[in-house]
Amino acid sequence: MRPVWRAGREARLHTRRGGCRRRAPGAGRPPTLRFTDRLVVTLAHLRLGLPHEAIAVVFGVDRSTITRAIGQLRPLLASRGCAAPSGVRLHSLADVFAYAAAEGVTVRLDATEIRVRRPRAGRGGRKAFVSGKLKQNTIKTTVAADQHGATLWCGSTRPGRMHDTTAARIEGIEVLLQLHPTVRLLVDAGYQGLARDHPDQVSAPPLKPRPGVPVERHIQWQTARKAQSSQRIPVEHAIAEHKWWRVLQRFTGRRELLPETINAVAGIVSDRSGPFPLRSR
Repeated sequence: MRPVWRAGREARLHTRRGGCRRRAPGAGRPPTLRFTDRLVVTLAHLRLGLPHEAIAVVFGVDRSTITRAIGQLRPLLASRGCAAPSGVRLHSLADVFAYAAAEGVTVRLDATEIRVRRPRAGRGGRKAFVSGKLKQNTIKTTVAADQHGATLWCGSTRPGRMHDTTAARIEGIEVLLQLHPTVRLLVDAGYQGLARDHPDQVSAPPLKPRPGVPVERHIQWQTARKAQSSQRIPVEHAIAEHKWWRVLQRFTGRRELLPETINAVAGIVSDRSGPFPLRSR
């Protein structure tokens, strides 16, 4: 990642100076923070949610230097994608389906919501962030995981008011299901519509029986629901690993930066299941 950061820095220098350098590469004042320091600063902010002002005091620099360093490295971390157990990196939902079809992986899919600041009064789309489930202003993102709880993909970031199935359909999941008929998905009750349209590929919890049915029917429903939940639970573990990072417990920054932050955290978390052996849960 260091060469990419250096290339971006050189590009910014050429842009500021009209496309040509007045000094040889390496001349001039060195950067205040080295690349390793900038990486530590970014990870500390994402993991602990420390304010930029507090990190600046620790490193003995100005707050704007910390803000600039995080703004430069966060997109680099987000562009890395998620590391699969086989070693490849997945960047999109299409990559996840291709990987699942090749490796025979049953994908666990679920959505999670992150609290964000409420838009100012008078702005258009202010109600789009109000979650019908949490009754708070949130942004929703979709997470895909394998049977071990390893994060395969994190995306389809939408305002909290949007339904889970709608967000997945906008991402093109129905087309991917048709292109990869061997891929199987395990989802929760929020994807009942997707399971109804693709019953051979998408497995959702069974619907609750209506009142008045025999007791045996309720027992069968509870048994089937528990069995499906036990198979789907690894994606909940993956989401929990993301929420360990303080910045995703409640995002207080600009809402347009949240998708980039989510992808950065997901890529870092997935590194634990990349070239390393998977731990049993």
